[in-house]
Amino acid sequence: MKKLCLLLLFIPAVAWSQSKNFVLSKQTLQDKIKGGWAGQTIGVTFGGPMEFRYNGTMIDAYQPIPWYDGYLKKTMLENAGLYDDLYMDLTFVEVFDREGLDAPISSHAKAYAEAGYALWHANQAGRYNILHGMAAPASGHWKNNPHADCIDYQIECDFAGLMSPGMPNVASKISDKIGHIMNYGDGYYGGVFLGACYTLAFVSNNIPYIIQEALKTIPKQSAYYQCISDVVRWHKQYPSDWTKTWLEVQKKWAQDIGCPDGVFAPFNIDATVNSAYVVIGLLYGQGDFSKTMEITTRCGQDADCNPSSAGGILGTMLGYDKIPAYWKQGLKEAEDIDFKYTSTSLSDVYSIGFKHALQNIQRNGGKIVGDQVYIPQEAPKTVAFEKSFDGVYPTQKIGVGKTLKDEYQFEFTGKGFVLRGETAKWASNSSHTFEMEVYVDGKLMEKALLPTAFTTRRHELTWNYDLFPGKHRVRLKLLNPVEGLELKMMDVIVYDAPSKRVTDTHFYRLGNLK
Repeated sequence: MKKLCLLLLFIPAVAWSQSKNFVLSKQTLQDKIKGGWAGQTIGVTFGGPMEFRYNGTMIDAYQPIPWYDGYLKKTMLENAGLYDDLYMDLTFVEVFDREGLDAPISSHAKAYAEAGYALWHANQAGRYNILHGMAAPASGHWKNNPHADCIDYQIECDFAGLMSPGMPNVASKISDKIGHIMNYGDGYYGGVFLGACYTLAFVSNNIPYIIQEALKTIPKQSAYYQCISDVVRWHKQYPSDWTKTWLEVQKKWAQDIGCPDGVFAPFNIDATVNSAYVVIGLLYGQGDFSKTMEITTRCGQDADCNPSSAGGILGTMLGYDKIPAYWKQGLKEAEDIDFKYTSTSLSDVYSIGFKHALQNIQRNGGKIVGDQVYIPQEAPKTVAFEKSFDGVYPTQKIGVGKTLKDEYQFEFTGKGFVLRGETAKWASNSSHTFEMEVYVDGKLMEKALLPTAFTTRRHELTWNYDLFPGKHRVRLKLLNPVEGLELKMMDVIVYDAPSKRVTDTHFYRLGNLK
């Protein structure tokens, strides 16, 4: 009997045809697409109040997280900026709808770069690069984008999976184009993996199987693959206690070396560790929507995006109709509200997503016969290996805390640096762009253009990971200061070869810059 039960776990959720196609009814396909979009919306709304309030710690079980009838609509109307998980997805969906499934990557890049929403991390760095003439994939590469390993494409990959039912390799091809606008390496892999999870959630009801198959799209030598593999292994070791797996992730994988805001800080927006939290929620949630929402959110860090991803994948697996009524309370009255910065509502994307999925199935060898949709079975293929921050490691954080008014100099020993700072206040639409010359060891490295409008700002002031190892002097010269606007310098993160890393302590120097 036990053997029979184990076999039943791996029976796919759809019928098989003799030609090795998955077969879904149109009604089931649409229900699953609706479930994916609704699940995302529920997840990000539920986790919203917890976003980055618990960094490097779990959210205790006694901490209440609100959920009540009307909360969805209230949040969508009053906190529209929370839904970057949705409006970023919908930017790309709208491009596909306007220009067809062969829309060039330049159209996707232009649409998101010129959109009115505020962005952060890899999305904002990629936007800046696009606006200044740097096309994908260079716009997402770690040497041009210090946030390349951040979570950004991971939180907006959902559309790629939802328009590619049962076809993980098709989703990967979409991710290869769009994901590299803003990410590279493990940051890109987060979107490939979760996109594949979505595709497989159409054709299987077994969460461990979905995760194991989706992981085949990721190169084994990557840190991302190794982390998710560890989560799967720890789940088997501690099957009834998710907190033990969380602690193992924290011990082994929680150190961020890329994101300038997360280096030497408890804040962690790295795709790898946040994907681990999504997988923890899915595995320990065991297909129960409430448990999945609670566990994923209570892992902390990006505690709205992670339950959005988990909710979207589980919503796809269950289908809209089987998402518990408790979680859909108030959803109907929110489904016709356009997400801010888009002309698309949930009701719209339910139908648009269904249309795109049918088109994508047909163009990739599937067919539609009456009410039946035949989806070609494909074994997941591994995408190309790439690694961000290869050969560099953060060794020091030097406090600055000054406003650049004319010139400023600092010295460091290493092979790279990132200067954190800001030029734009929240919601600023100033038209001024600071021009700052950056000299390294007496040679002009770049003339940095630093907009003072928030949506077009440069996320970091300047950086370079390619210097020769040793002592360096950096001189900054502001060419066009203006009254009422400030160019603030926060701190310098120093990078050196990994062999120079300090494992037992980190140094933070204050006040010794020239």
